[in-house]
Formats: sequence, C-alpha cells, structure tokens
Amino acid sequence: MDVDSGAATAVSSDRLVLDLEQVDRSRVAEVGGKAAHLGELARVAGVEVPTGFCVTTGAFARVTAQVPSFEDRLDRLSALDPDDRDTIAALSAEIRGAVAGHPVPDDVAAAVTGSLTRAGRDAAYAVRSSATAEDLPTASFAGQQDTYLNVVGPEAVLDRVRSCWASLFTERAVAYRLRRGIDHRTARMAVLVQQMVAPDSSGVLFTADPVTSNRTVTSVEAVLGLGEALVSGVVNADGYTVRDGEVVDRVVAVKERAVVAAPGGGTRQQTVESDQQRRPALTDAQVLELAVLGRRIEAHLGRPQDIEWCLAEGGFRIVQSRPITTLFPVPPAEDGRGHVYVSVGHQQMMTDAMTPLGLSVWQMSTPRPMSEAGGRLFVDVTPILTAPAAREGFLNVAGRSDPLLRDALQTVLDRGDIVPAPGEEAGPGGPPAGDPPAMIDADPDLVEELIDRSRASLAALARDIATQHGTELLDFILEDFGELRRLLFDPRGAQVFTTAMDAAWWLGEHLHAWLGEENAADTLTQSVPNNVTSEMGLALLDVADAIRPHPQVVAFLRAAGDGDDVLDGLAGVEGGGEARDALHAYLERYGMRCVGEIDIGRPRWSERPAALVPVILGNVENFEAGAGRRRFDQGRHEAWAKEQELLRRVRALPDGEAKAVETKVMIDRLRTFIGYREYPKFGMVSRYLVYKRALLREAERLVTDGVLRDRDDIFLLRFAELHDVVRTGRADDRLIRERREALDGYRTLTPPRVLTSDGEALSGAYRRDDLPADALVGLAVSTGTVEGRARVVADLAEADLEPGDILVTAFTDPSWSPVFVTVEALVTEVGGLMTHGAVIAREYGLPAVVGVAGATRLIRDGQRIRVNGTSGYVEILR
Repeated sequence: MDVDSGAATAVSSDRLVLDLEQVDRSRVAEVGGKAAHLGELARVAGVEVPTGFCVTTGAFARVTAQVPSFEDRLDRLSALDPDDRDTIAALSAEIRGAVAGHPVPDDVAAAVTGSLTRAGRDAAYAVRSSATAEDLPTASFAGQQDTYLNVVGPEAVLDRVRSCWASLFTERAVAYRLRRGIDHRTARMAVLVQQMVAPDSSGVLFTADPVTSNRTVTSVEAVLGLGEALVSGVVNADGYTVRDGEVVDRVVAVKERAVVAAPGGGTRQQTVESDQQRRPALTDAQVLELAVLGRRIEAHLGRPQDIEWCLAEGGFRIVQSRPITTLFPVPPAEDGRGHVYVSVGHQQMMTDAMTPLGLSVWQMSTPRPMSEAGGRLFVDVTPILTAPAAREGFLNVAGRSDPLLRDALQTVLDRGDIVPAPGEEAGPGGPPAGDPPAMIDADPDLVEELIDRSRASLAALARDIATQHGTELLDFILEDFGELRRLLFDPRGAQVFTTAMDAAWWLGEHLHAWLGEENAADTLTQSVPNNVTSEMGLALLDVADAIRPHPQVVAFLRAAGDGDDVLDGLAGVEGGGEARDALHAYLERYGMRCVGEIDIGRPRWSERPAALVPVILGNVENFEAGAGRRRFDQGRHEAWAKEQELLRRVRALPDGEAKAVETKVMIDRLRTFIGYREYPKFGMVSRYLVYKRALLREAERLVTDGVLRDRDDIFLLRFAELHDVVRTGRADDRLIRERREALDGYRTLTPPRVLTSDGEALSGAYRRDDLPADALVGLAVSTGTVEGRARVVADLAEADLEPGDILVTAFTDPSWSPVFVTVEALVTEVGGLMTHGAVIAREYGLPAVVGVAGATRLIRDGQRIRVNGTSGYVEILR
C-alpha cells in the first residue's frame, strides 16, 4: 500500500506567527484556508492584498491543550446527530466559552504584540478567522466563523484573536462539520490580522454566475463603505453582470446607509447624503477592471472564485477569495467549442452521485459515449442539435417524454449558442441509423421467450463466475459485459417496448381526438402481465401476510436497527422461521434491487434487508391478508372495464367499427408489451449483483493481503484501476482517500437536467397559463385527482406511510415500488412520461405528477395537497 507522503504533520509549536508574505497554499495546515489563499494572491502581479500576519494553528493548539476537558467535549460533540440542534447549541456554547475565556499564553501574546509593533501598534486592523477546513474546494464554510473590523490596540486584537479561536465552535460550524463528516479534531483555527482599509466602496465578485452557474459571466455586487453592510443585509447593493468584456446588466440601488469605521474602533452605520444615494458604487470602467482582476485570480487558483474586495485610494484590494463550492462541474472538452449535455440520471431516476466503480460499470453496460461530471453521467447531444435532420425528431421525442428537457434544449438553440461546424453531421451522439423499429402485433410468447433467455443467461453467469479469481475474474466480467449489452439492447426486446410506447401515444392522441378522453392509456396499463417491478411491490404484501400472524416477529422487526443481520436475528423468535423463509424467498427474487441501483456500489436489499423493514411493517399494519392478489385483480378488472367502455364509445362514432378494431389492436399491444419495459433493467441489475458478490470476495482477499484497508474501497476505483490493483497487488491509498472526499463533495451538489460547456445549468419550464393560482406545475403521467396528506420522504428506509398518504420525493426508481401499494398518489421532482415511477404509478392506478421543481422544498410534510394527475399540477390546500 502506498504511503501518503502528503499527510498533514503536526504544526511546530514555535511557529506562532507568520507574516502574510511567508504564506502560500502549501501552508493551509498552519494558517488555514483564508490566509493561505490571500498569501498566495499577494504574490500575483496586479493583485493587492492588505499587509498583515497570521496567528498560526500552533498557537490555537497551545491554547486548547490548556483548556480543561477540551478533548472530552470534542468526543461528546462528535457523537451528536447533526439534526440535534438543541444539544449542539448547548455543547458548542460551552466549548466557545471555555476557549474564549482562557488566557492567551504569554509567548503567543508576545508574538502577536511583536508583529503589531512592527506594523504599527496603534493602527486599525481587521481580525479574521482562518480555519483549516475553510475555503476548501468542496467546503467553503462561508460565514461560519468570525471577522472583526477596525480593531485598535494590542489588547483589543488579542481579545478578538480569542474570539476567532472560539468561533470554530459556533453552532452552525459544528453542524456543518457533522453533516459533512469532518472530524472536529482535524479542524484547527488560525487568525489573520491585516491592516484595516477604509474603502470608498466594497463588495463581492463571483467569477461565475451564482444563479445560472455560467462560467463566462462575472457577477459583481457593490455597496458604499465597508462590505459589512452587504454581508449583514442592512443595505441594498448595486448589481453588475459582465460578459465578453462588457457590462451587460446593471441595477443601481438606493443606498440610504453605509457602514464605516468608527473612531476608536469598531464600525457604525452612517446616513448617506441624499444626493449620493443613487450614485453607483462603481463606474462601468471599474466594474470591468474588477472583472479582469477576478479572472486573473481564478486562473491562478484554478477554479471559479467568490472574492471579497474593497476600493480605496483608486485601487482595488482583495480581502478574501474562496472557491465557489455550489457550482456543478463541467464535463471536460478539448475542442474549444460549445457543448450541450443531457443528464443521464434524470432519465434513469437516479440523480445522486455515483461511485467511481459504478460510473465505469454503467458506461461499460451501454455503448453510447458518456461524459462524467460531479459523479454523474451526461450525454453530449451537441451532434444531434447541430444536425437539422436529426434535431427535430430528437426534440419531439424528448418533449413527449419530458417537456422540461425539450424546453431547456430549445432555450439553448434559440439563443444561438450552439453553431454547427461547416459540413458537420450527426456523430456518435446522434440517433441510431435507420428507421425506428416497426410496431409488431401482440405476442405474449415473445415476451416469455425474452424473459426465459435472460434468466438462462443469468444462471450461466452465476455458475461460471464462481470458479474465477484474481485477474481472471476481472477479465471474465469484462467479457460478460458483451452478453449484458446483447440482452439489454436486443433488437427484438427494443421492438417490444417501443411498440408498447407507440401504442400508448397512439391511444392518447386518437382517443382524445375522437372522444375527448384524457390519458386513456393510464387505466389500460393497470395490472399488466410480466411487469417485474410492480410484481415486486405486490410480493412484499405477501411477505407481510407471512409475518402478520406472529406478534413476536413484528415486535422484533420494530426494534431492529439498520444493521444487516435481520434475517439471522429472526431465528430465535417465535414464528421467525416462517418470516425468515418468506423474506429470504423475496430477496432471492428481488434482492438485487436497491435505491440508486444503477450504481453497483450501492448496498442491495440482499446485503441490507433492514432497508425493507419499514415498508414491511407498514404493510402488516395497513393491509389484510391477500391484499396483493386483490390489488392485482382489481387493477385488471378496472383495465378491462375501461377497455370495454372505450370500445363501446368508439363504435358509436362514424366508421366506428374500423376505429374500434384499430383501437383494440393498440390496446392489446399496450397490455401485452408494456410490462416488459421494466425487464431489461431488472436483468442488468441482476447481473450487477452477481458481479458485485464476486468482486467483494476478491476485495476481501486484497484486504487480507494488506493491499486494501477496507473491502468497500474497490467502489472508489474504476474497473480498469481495480484490475491493475488485482494484477499488481498495490493500491494507491491517497487516490482512494481523494476519491472518497470528492464523492462526499459531489453528493452535496444537485445535477442539472441540461448543462452547457460554459457551466450553465438549465432546468427548463412548462410555460403553461392554464393552471390554478399558486399551483405547482409538473408533467401529468398517471391520470386521476386525489387529495391527501403529503408525506415528504427523502429515504425509502425511513418511509412512514399510511393508506391515503401522497408520496412526495425527489425521484423514485424501481426500488420504491413497494411503497406504491400504500399511497394514493405520487409527486416527484424528477421524471418523465416513461420513467419507471410513471410506469408503475399507471399500473397501480395512482394519480402522479412528476418533474415538479422544488416539490420536496415547497411542500411540507403533513400538509394537505391535491394532486391532479390528469392535467399535471399540485395544489397545496393547507
């Protein structure tokens, strides 16, 4: 195992103070992120940074080592839940008081006073916190710790230094670290002391648009006097937008007050004279100068920056620069041209960040080239958009399934941002050659044949992989990806589910035109055969039937935690044998599934059965025996009744008999084939579980041999990298750690539906004016209107649902289908007409609206809402 030569070492205790000119990015461990960045920038030609010095983390360590029970308090702090706000507030206040109240050691005080003497004892200073876990690429900690302006005199400076030390333990800073898994012991505080600048104006500069994330746009906010007025929100700021060396937008605020340095120390608010209140804080020339300065800083630090500046004596001073951590990364492109990327996760209903192994395995599962950014996959659709022959068809298909996607793409096209190269044709990213598959007649035997072939192939894989080890195992899996792709993209299978989708669209269009019927196909797809995903939800009702007669089993499951030993624990409970057999049989059939299942790194139900316990208990409490079969029979009857009603109404039309025959053909195609829509993915994730089990066995050997620290480290390696580790018996521990940290950062980001190479994130809009006031608009994917209690659920394992509830969540993949049997309707932030949640909602007869932007934020848990799955909107009733 490689040794990490860059690991942080203990800070030498004799380095209590460093002049800013001695500091650069290599000294973050001594001076913290803020000071390290400013020291680095002070070396850049044309960048002015106020002079000063830094009280190092060595001084902080000296102090905290003397604070009574400091380590014990950190132990207690680390054990807290980040949502336990009351306990965090009490304990963090206790630690702050202990640190702020402890005397500054004599040698630290002497070092600070000596630096002040050299710079001017009676000068005014800005005293700023600079934590080691601050202003990092993945965690800015913006506003988490303290800054004090216009501090005058050594005693006042020392007092503010202690306050900055204590601010490492503000309630918000502690909660931030807890949520991000940052060890409190690794976070240390340095303090930056700089000569105070009395500015004419101050503000912030973003080298990327903070709203759209466009990296070609510079955004400036400015106020008169000190920037404290902007940070505290006591005044409105002027706003400027710069693009291509030009101020393209400006908003000049009325500035009635300004914050200025007060005589003797501190700051005060000052009334701005009336004839100056509408004066811009900056001229356009100064804005452009500032934008150029921002680009220079961005280029030096290597990523978009959030920069605090002030203007004094005709020149700009930089007082802080931190990475903008909220920007979604841009896929790499080396041709220098504009590109447009479409999120794969929005189509797969899995927008979470994926593990490196998961990304590489998914890309080996599909032949379509994909780009990576932020732990997600994107398809470059630029070749399609720049090829007129392909573009319109692509946009029509996209708009039919996901209107938001089409609108976002149309926005880019209408602006003229994407210009085809001379003679450019649709390339690898374009649509497949040839006409789309022709519709075929309903043939249940064809579906059975496809499913049987997939099962036989999976059984052969499980048999043959058992004998593979070492590099032979990796080579075996690599070769089997060919079989996976052959099954996943089988032309006959594609013809089956494209026929079903075409039939659904045909019925929707024609029955609306003939009868005024809205979304007729929704009811017709209830309880179709061979839908493995909907069967999975009903089968969990059968598991509940096996558990319900045994009160001790129910009690055991209620008390069970989130461990992986639920099945083993049932052995000693009365009735546990029957319950264990039922759950084991379910896992044998569906245990390859889990939330985010397209990522092979996610724990499967068979690996973590406890994830199913809340749903099982809900089924035990909310349903009676036989509910699964009754539910399926009811759906089938409703579909049959709807079919008869529609055919009767069609026959009454002019030329009704011919129309009825055509309609019946389409209904048969729909009901025979739509269930298979879910099977190819089921077959894929079934193979993933076989791969994963074999790879984990190999990982355990690597751990035994000392090559890896933990078997789950394999998920932080790409497939080819894992092959090299197995072949060489050596792993790069630093790479694994960096990948883990990067993945943690990616998980905090929200991927856009459409992303441009300028970094702009586009979500699209529905552009409808036929909605009730204050309605939340989305895409209607399953007809019907219901009212009920909203249950906003972020994690399937924490779902606490009752009959009549309406499930509101970010997205649902097939693993969510077991809860669909309980709820009355579905609302999601992500989804399209043919994504899995929509398909299963229709089969279960649940009204559903997907693609509702901000649904989990705008709808509060427990509110009463109305879901209109026919017209595509949600109303909050109370």
